[in-house]
Amino acid sequence: MIQIQNKKLKATFNELGAELVSLINLETGKEIIWEGNPDFWSGKSPVLFPTVGALKDDSYIFEGETYQMLRHGFARRKFFEVKNSSENEVVFELHSDKETLKFYPFEFNLEIKYTLVENKLNVSYHVKNKSEKEMYFSLGAHPGFAIDTKNGLNYNDYEILFSDDEKLEIHPLIDNLISKETKTINLENKILPLTYELFSKDALVMTNMKSRELILRNNKNQENVIFTFSNFPYFGIWASKNADFVCLEPWQGIADFEDHNQDFTQKFGILKLERKEDWKADWAVEIA
Repeated sequence: MIQIQNKKLKATFNELGAELVSLINLETGKEIIWEGNPDFWSGKSPVLFPTVGALKDDSYIFEGETYQMLRHGFARRKFFEVKNSSENEVVFELHSDKETLKFYPFEFNLEIKYTLVENKLNVSYHVKNKSEKEMYFSLGAHPGFAIDTKNGLNYNDYEILFSDDEKLEIHPLIDNLISKETKTINLENKILPLTYELFSKDALVMTNMKSRELILRNNKNQENVIFTFSNFPYFGIWASKNADFVCLEPWQGIADFEDHNQDFTQKFGILKLERKEDWKADWAVEIA
């Protein structure tokens, strides 16, 4: 485990998956990140790369070859190198190798930087195409935030405030694949109330959400988690049934549509990097 800390926050990471596993508000002692109870969901904040969501038949086709890939890709199951670290910053790095080339035929470098600044954790991603050809990939974040239901609070005391006026167009998930049909959730005063029932049919997947800032808060004491992101066009909100957390998930890419032909180059939301090209995106969580 790797730790960084300043006067207000302490963050802990696992070299497996470069995963954020703890973020503690030092002023209150409160844990911000979901505990990872395997009875509900063992993850805490996995990195989704080089795919987001499930592939049809857990496979894709590239240049006439069929490759197998599990849901959300392989980065969360790989050990990252610690490129450098200091008291309030750590940089993790993952390279392609002989193993990854068997099911992902591209040479790449993925760098993830975590930085504490006052009461905020900044997270940035940097992907480089090291291949001599075009590279296709998706990347997504999956942080789970703890919901306090012990101190006179209930799950439905919490809500998400969106920065923009929204009508959330949700693509339902069917057997982990995306339906092209949508349903709409109308927000009142930009607020989405949290309930266990909200996620009874899996995640809320959105491909045209306008907001780039969301505030997770409760209506009893107004403890706020402010979540911002950039260069991620899609978004997911998810929680396991009856579990006390919620995931706020900025994505570049989504699961396959039900009718997808499995051609990796035609996958919705897939990014293409030219030879030696790179890509960056980021998100941040501020404790207010």
